[in-house]
Amino acid sequence: MSKHGPQRPSTPQSKETTAVDVHLGLDRLVFFSDAVFAIAITLLALDLRLPAGIGALSNAELQDQLLGNWRQYMAFGISFLAIGTFWFSHHRKFRYIKRYDRELLLLNLLFLMVIVFVPFPTRVISESGNRTATIFYALTMIAATLMLTAIWWHASHHNRLTDAQLDARERRAQWIVLLLTAGLFTLSIGLAFLDQNVARVSWLLVVPISRRWHK
Repeated sequence: MSKHGPQRPSTPQSKETTAVDVHLGLDRLVFFSDAVFAIAITLLALDLRLPAGIGALSNAELQDQLLGNWRQYMAFGISFLAIGTFWFSHHRKFRYIKRYDRELLLLNLLFLMVIVFVPFPTRVISESGNRTATIFYALTMIAATLMLTAIWWHASHHNRLTDAQLDARERRAQWIVLLLTAGLFTLSIGLAFLDQNVARVSWLLVVPISRRWHK
């Protein structure tokens, strides 16, 4: 017996409590992440503005103004799909992450910082069709992909935080979708020097990329 009293041996109950704490901690991380994704997508919709003086417009005038806002609709649609694809990829990876540490929390927070920033470059490309706006948006998406890559590398390297039984094909698929996504947005920067609209349309390929490798 020590001077601080008897030392209680580790019991199955204490180990079970620790496992429950880890599970609850991961749940909080995922729930918080889902909330940030939801906020980012909601902010996209808030940037869709009504035509000025809509109540006094004739049918033809309203139609012209609505059709004239096509760049806003395109920006909203692309960003909605992009954020949704990032959410899906994040959700998929956390199916295999069984533990967490301080570094994972920090990396996830930085990733979410980029996600919640997405509505800003979205508004930029909805207002401007030039090359700089296109490249700015692509760089934001590359940053988000790199942060998600950092999360997966930290968690899966030597099974640091992932299930030791994680299937090798699934592990490879997670890397492939990240590399292809980063490559797509990097390629779009080159396309922007040729045609900004083609570069922006190419971003839609992020959806089939995700569907192909996230089954």
